[in-house]
Amino acid sequence: MPTDVRLPENDLLALALDFLLSHGLNAPQGHSLARMLVDAQRDGSFSHGLQRLPGTLNTMKHPRFNRHADPAPESVSPAVVRVDAQFGFSCLAAERGIDALIGKAGTIGIGLLAVNNGFHSTALWPLVERIAAAGLVGLSMNPTHAWVAPAGGTKGLLGTNPLAFAWPRKGKPPYVFDFATSAASRADIAMHRNAGREIPDGWGLNGQGECTTDPAEVLAGAMLPFGGHKGSAIATMIELMAGPLIGDRMSRQSQDFDHGADAAPCHGELLLAFSPDIIGGAGVGEGAERLFAGFSDQGARLPGDRRYRMREVSARDGIAVSSALLQKIRSQTA
Repeated sequence: MPTDVRLPENDLLALALDFLLSHGLNAPQGHSLARMLVDAQRDGSFSHGLQRLPGTLNTMKHPRFNRHADPAPESVSPAVVRVDAQFGFSCLAAERGIDALIGKAGTIGIGLLAVNNGFHSTALWPLVERIAAAGLVGLSMNPTHAWVAPAGGTKGLLGTNPLAFAWPRKGKPPYVFDFATSAASRADIAMHRNAGREIPDGWGLNGQGECTTDPAEVLAGAMLPFGGHKGSAIATMIELMAGPLIGDRMSRQSQDFDHGADAAPCHGELLLAFSPDIIGGAGVGEGAERLFAGFSDQGARLPGDRRYRMREVSARDGIAVSSALLQKIRSQTA
């Protein structure tokens, strides 16, 4: 039976950073990616946390991956900033463009950050949360690989295509959601496979286009979008917005670029920031709070609340991580 242990946040940061640096990743990328993975682990998003660390080895072995990427933001217009990730991990490029994005949105009311040529890192919510911390509304999205069949289809065409949103709140953590437009994330399906558990109906298809609850068959076949045609439409929007709109790959192109290396998807990432003060003026926050209060009035959970509760537990008791995963990470640290 797998067991969990709890470790201080700084210990896990050091563990992740040592792993990445020992495999030749430069310090800026190492610090950025370690921080993102530990943040996800801290908040209970285990499928996007340290479980992803061993898989970074496959990504770093990709012939185009750049262990020494040093991205810098480029101002394109009063509203637009672009950062070329230089075929390193996308998180560092996005982080380096965030301040310029916030500055543009704070000046004219809206800002757009286009990140190009980045290998996928992990969850998007840590970055939109930083936008919200500046008093702005944040939105982020990206394609992945063509793992997901469109509604009514049987073969992969769309990506899992995550979408993240953050709304700032005075005196309270921001309202944040981050989810894949597939019925489940690929990492969640892989966790079911690794644990020997079946997945629910509606998550995916086998190689013959038939519904299956076998996670291994879905990983070799095709995943399904959430909500049928609605999830399929949102995923298609993300393909276009974070693909050709910013001059980057869509999911099928990203998969072709992989050439069977089993690396993380290499794609673009779109981040948007909006100033509620400039766009909406006085009363925007009050109106939003009345909406949020409607959740608690009905006893409904506001999306993101579980993440904040887990964050409090991790700060008090340490961050939970499986002992088997710890052993694997330590054994693979060069």
